[in-house]
Amino acid sequence: MIKKLFSIVLVAFTINQVKADEGMWLPILLEQLNIEDMQARGFKLTAEDIYSINKTSMKDAVVLFNGGCTGEIISNEGLMLTNHHCGFSSINSLSTLENNYLRDGFWAKNKDQEIPAPGLTATFIISMFNVTDSIIPYLNKDMDEATRNMVIKQISAKLEAQFKKGTHYDATVRAFYYGNEFYLFLTETFKDLRLVGAPPSSVGNFGGETDNWMWPRHTGDFSMFRIYAGKDNLPAAYDPNNKPFKPRYSFPISLKGVQENDFTMVYGFPGRTQEYLTSYAVDLTINTTNPNRIDCRDQRLAIMNKYMRGNDTVTLMYASKARSLANAYKKWKGEMIGLKLNDAVTKKQTYESKFQQWANTHEGKNYRNLLKDMEAAYTEYKAYSELVDYTSEAFFAVELLNFASGYKKIAALTASDTISTEFYQLEAANFYTNSLNFYSKYYVKIDKELFATMMKLYAENVAPALQSEYFKAEATKYQNNYTAWADALFSKSVFVSAEKLQKAMSNFNAKKAKKLLNDPAYRLYAEVANRYESQIKSGINPLNEKIGIYMREYMKAQRLMQPDRDFYPDANSTLRVTYGNVKGYTAKDAVFYTYQTTDEGIEQKYIAGDEDFDMPASLITLFESNNFGRYANNEGELPIAFIASNHTTGGNSGSPVINANGELIGTNYDRVWEGTMSDIMYDVNRCRNISLDIRYTLFIVEKYAGATNIIQELNIVE
Repeated sequence: MIKKLFSIVLVAFTINQVKADEGMWLPILLEQLNIEDMQARGFKLTAEDIYSINKTSMKDAVVLFNGGCTGEIISNEGLMLTNHHCGFSSINSLSTLENNYLRDGFWAKNKDQEIPAPGLTATFIISMFNVTDSIIPYLNKDMDEATRNMVIKQISAKLEAQFKKGTHYDATVRAFYYGNEFYLFLTETFKDLRLVGAPPSSVGNFGGETDNWMWPRHTGDFSMFRIYAGKDNLPAAYDPNNKPFKPRYSFPISLKGVQENDFTMVYGFPGRTQEYLTSYAVDLTINTTNPNRIDCRDQRLAIMNKYMRGNDTVTLMYASKARSLANAYKKWKGEMIGLKLNDAVTKKQTYESKFQQWANTHEGKNYRNLLKDMEAAYTEYKAYSELVDYTSEAFFAVELLNFASGYKKIAALTASDTISTEFYQLEAANFYTNSLNFYSKYYVKIDKELFATMMKLYAENVAPALQSEYFKAEATKYQNNYTAWADALFSKSVFVSAEKLQKAMSNFNAKKAKKLLNDPAYRLYAEVANRYESQIKSGINPLNEKIGIYMREYMKAQRLMQPDRDFYPDANSTLRVTYGNVKGYTAKDAVFYTYQTTDEGIEQKYIAGDEDFDMPASLITLFESNNFGRYANNEGELPIAFIASNHTTGGNSGSPVINANGELIGTNYDRVWEGTMSDIMYDVNRCRNISLDIRYTLFIVEKYAGATNIIQELNIVE
């Protein structure tokens, strides 16, 4: 009996070892699925310390920051820590040529100096509930997708109303496992956030695009905001009389650092993963979709960077745009490399072969033709892939065309003869007023060159049969000389500048509105967009719907085939826990990376005046003095970043990295290049998340910025 029990324990341990590094787990299920494995790996707390609705827990200090990143509360006065690249857009918008916080950094030495950051939000999860049994019984296979979605929407609305009734909370039902399960999230969103601290971009973005997605890394990628609340500590719109939010929980901060194999946990809001894709989808990603998108962004970025280089005005206008483009661009390149190195398609095919063997049995008979149907759908979709990729990444990359698309609201009025001149003038005034924000960050020379380059890419890569007739006629008119086409279009379009638009919109009426339908920018947009929308409706959407149904069935079938396997749901911007260990990795043959970087690496990379590797002279002096105080490691070095085997993705940026005692030791901000494939296939030997060591963060705040007021707020464990 004892021998048999020991055997069972060994099997269980093996299963847990397989799942431990991989997976983005719902915190509500940790007690059931993960906590024993976490504790076996060194975690010293309980599942309820991580997530609880009965008492304060770590979830009460983790926020969805501005809808796309994660932040963590680090003081009892609502101080929030996140990444510099998460706060980048806000810091950029608060900057001016006179007060360039993006370039020079910003530090509030007291709360009166904190700067309101309009538009930013911080959302807490109050609780989550499995509501699958309230929805699934009302769905059946005879429903078409439109009916199924309508029923889900109706039931979800009732559940959301029921759960938030009598509270100030919001409620949202989200689908998991491709629509096989549903969970409801009760949330609290704060909208008065203020900038507290940000290092200069030479620290917060040290390494620039050269180091993005790479290891070793030395980027001080952090920024700090404070959440403010209104009466009774509740969410409120900005008001100078609002007070710092009093959180239910804030993270203690450890200065003990990390060692090889230490337990680490990342708690945050991962954006999107697709771990259960078939080989057909992965093959499309590697050989078609990613190469197409990389091709477009490579050329877009080259044009932007050419004009930004050495020009502060243009850089302020385009820095955020370029950074956003570059982030995904380089990620796609790394993803392709990792998937190929991991032989992802072959591994998927091997798994599918086993799935088919099961499907051929009596138990799996309902899924016998599923893979065959999936393959046929992807084969059909591949014909549209260039259209989708080059429309989104090339045609719509031209800002003038995107802006002109906003005119379609007025254009729609021209179909009626009953619209008054007064109404036309009101709409024209609104359109012009809203345009001023666009023009404030628009540089015609960049967009004109983008137009010529992107139209050429679109023409050469989208099948002629899928292109609009107007587009082909215009290209032929200019003899496929896209620079000449750009010269003509940009000289004639009224949408190219605020001055031209204001003139066109003055004394506006139906006649002027109809005339603008033939503006070369709007006409090109309208013709291509209308053709594309018809192809989406007739071909692309039906295929996506079909693939979605197949994936829902495939997910259901896999769980039936492997009832003892704990399937974690793909990321969908909901709160998750992932855990693993601090460890290095082998990137490729004969190349092994260790787990920690230090100040020595910054000094080695530093190049005065360089776009990516410059650094404030005063900070270099601090490094050279080796006066790191309590932030030094045992060897007297200043730790900068570390890597671990936590399974992360976009959205985890800014997530707290927590040690075995539940203390904050870092802030997640990236993945290693060879491991970006983890959105599709996780490899424990190669996938690593990159975290900013909290000791470097605090060193910058205290020693470089002199913001001791911030340090005094924190609960620091030495």
